[in-house]
Amino acid sequence: MNKIFGNTSGLGAQQIKSLERLYRRGIPPESILSNDLAREISFLSSALNRQIGLLINRKGEISMVILGDHKGIFIPSLDVFRAASTRFKGLRLIHTHLNGEALSPEDMTDLSHLRLDMIGALQVCEDGSPGKLFWAHLIPENPQGNYWLIHEPQEPHRLDLNFLSFIAALEDEFARQQKTRKIEATEKAILVRVEKNPLAGAEASLEELRQLAEPCGVAVFDSQIQYRPQPDPRYLVGRGKLSDIDLRATQIGANLLIFDHEMTPAQVRSISDFTGLKILDRTQVILDIFAHRAHSREGKIQVELAQLKYLLPRLM
Repeated sequence: MNKIFGNTSGLGAQQIKSLERLYRRGIPPESILSNDLAREISFLSSALNRQIGLLINRKGEISMVILGDHKGIFIPSLDVFRAASTRFKGLRLIHTHLNGEALSPEDMTDLSHLRLDMIGALQVCEDGSPGKLFWAHLIPENPQGNYWLIHEPQEPHRLDLNFLSFIAALEDEFARQQKTRKIEATEKAILVRVEKNPLAGAEASLEELRQLAEPCGVAVFDSQIQYRPQPDPRYLVGRGKLSDIDLRATQIGANLLIFDHEMTPAQVRSISDFTGLKILDRTQVILDIFAHRAHSREGKIQVELAQLKYLLPRLM
């Protein structure tokens, strides 16, 4: 049975069936969005006075139908779909905007955090007909420091881009840039530090952390410092900064964040849930160094016990 994700309370049986029928629609794989599907979700969204989101795979099939409220949609877990450091999720998100607005900051966060192929916001006109489609996608590392490209909005019938060729070329460019680094290490890290005082030597501390991490088989790709009066209790850095770091990791192929602080288990979980990346703190790096340098059986056991004692609350 095709499931409608989101809150369907208050809907009648026919309205739910109309949403379920969207699973049978599909589009040509090379198209971003077909005219017929644009009209159908636009009129249905207008009738329900709620946003509708479609996650479409590269075969043109509808993988998820999501029903939101008037202002937005909530995307469920996409863990079952693949993604790699040089590859996207294999899904594009097309959703309706009832007030004719452009892509929102929340849309761009979904694009980056979920590693979507692209994100599109379809205007719904007052008469329920579809307006223009605002759309954007992630881009590789560039001199301007941009993380995504937002295209000029167009009516769906004017979108003549071959989407499959486009997304394949985009993924190839991500892969090409990451290969130029010629890094063999399994762990590719961004170092992160929060500092209150700009004169406190944050750069020197991160350099020391880099020297600690590299003998453990970690390749340090980048480092980030945020100056703020106090660390954020949940993310250490601010949520906006963490989002930028997550985007940076996507661009350069990093799979690990190492914080130059001792972190609580709750902070580790919150940051990992937000970014989907592996998270370490300074203490874990130091314990890893002891593990590499321990030679006797007793020494190795003591280090392993110390590591497990430190990691246990972070795994619960």
